[in-house]
Amino acid sequence: MKTFTTILLIAISTTFIAQEYNLKKGYVAEGYDVVSYFSNTAEKGAKEFTTTYNKVKFKFSSKKNLDTFKKAPKKYIPAYGGFCAYALGTKAERVSIDPETFEIRAGKLYLFYNAWGTNTFKMWQEEGAEQLKEKADKNWIKIKKEK
Repeated sequence: MKTFTTILLIAISTTFIAQEYNLKKGYVAEGYDVVSYFSNTAEKGAKEFTTTYNKVKFKFSSKKNLDTFKKAPKKYIPAYGGFCAYALGTKAERVSIDPETFEIRAGKLYLFYNAWGTNTFKMWQEEGAEQLKEKADKNWIKIKKEK
């Protein structure tokens, strides 16, 4: 199963190699409201509640969440540019995510790949989230320097 997962992650990651943000569907978090995650929900954003920050677009489910983001955007930006935290921690690769598979850890949003029978959030938990997070942090710094 791990071999299949690795091959799948590599195949998906090649689409996003040259970006600092995962902008699938043109928005960070695939257009999901990054503020909503902090209420433990994954809500789709609406076009009427859109903003640009750091040259990328974000959508929100309400004006209230849009305004909340504008007051402290760095708080709500997903770790690793919105790429899969597990893939960054295990393979140092940028992999797309399922915007409904997430974790808030120490006040930071982490997103995960979850498709084709592979739920990397569960793997993240089973294999040691804190250790994988430390590896992902180091790998992300290296990846950003290579850009």
